[in-house]
Amino acid sequence: MNRRYVPVAIVAAIIFVGILLFSNATFVTIRPGERGLLFQRFGGGLDKEHVYAQGFHVIAPWNDMIVYNVQKQENQEQMDVLSSNGLAINVDFSIRYRPIESKLGFLHEEIGPEYLQKVVIPEVRASARRVIGKYTPEELYSTKREAIQQDIEAETRQILVQNFVDLDALLIRSIQLPDKIKQAIERKLEQEQQAQEYEFRLVKEQKEAERKQIEAKGIQEFQRIVTEGISDKLLKWKGIEATQELAKSENSKMVIIGGGNDGLPVILNE
Repeated sequence: MNRRYVPVAIVAAIIFVGILLFSNATFVTIRPGERGLLFQRFGGGLDKEHVYAQGFHVIAPWNDMIVYNVQKQENQEQMDVLSSNGLAINVDFSIRYRPIESKLGFLHEEIGPEYLQKVVIPEVRASARRVIGKYTPEELYSTKREAIQQDIEAETRQILVQNFVDLDALLIRSIQLPDKIKQAIERKLEQEQQAQEYEFRLVKEQKEAERKQIEAKGIQEFQRIVTEGISDKLLKWKGIEATQELAKSENSKMVIIGGGNDGLPVILNE
């Protein structure tokens, strides 16, 4: 090779390698649902204050772009906890969470990308043990399930936000009790339901008896008022009116005026 071309070849090789390095390390695409953090190898390390949005970014080849998924993510977790009386209970949770976007730099520096295993799951388990330990198996199985879920969610959310993670929801999917305990609780609930139905029937019958008593008193009072308001003169007058109407009837053959015991006319019909 002619020595004149050696420097040119070296420069071309350097440019080619530089292009390869530049294209591989400086063009970064952040996809929808992702955010980026810039690590400046020679310029102060991790930039915690600036979070890179989705899109195309150009960085120096010696720097690194750390990409985080900031979409809502779901994780299912099963655990055994103890009730207030020491009974072992299996609980199945569904956890929806995501990192707090504005705090990504602090999350990465203090916890790292494995924040689910390091923070979310341990805190959910700890909160579940504390809350469920306050309740009896019967309350867990029937009456207090919604309250328990809300308590665990509120307590866990308060802790996770201090660790730069947002808890979107925590749902209790199932609570598994030992079969004997479950059957005993179901029998008790059935008996309570029957007792409530019996109490309802008693109250209903009592109200019906009261209604009939009030109705009877009303009828009795009405009869008393009517009886006191009817005089002999009124009865005679009504009798005369009835006699006049009968006399006009085509079916009346004879009317005799006179001597009934109450002074009313006597009517004879064929």
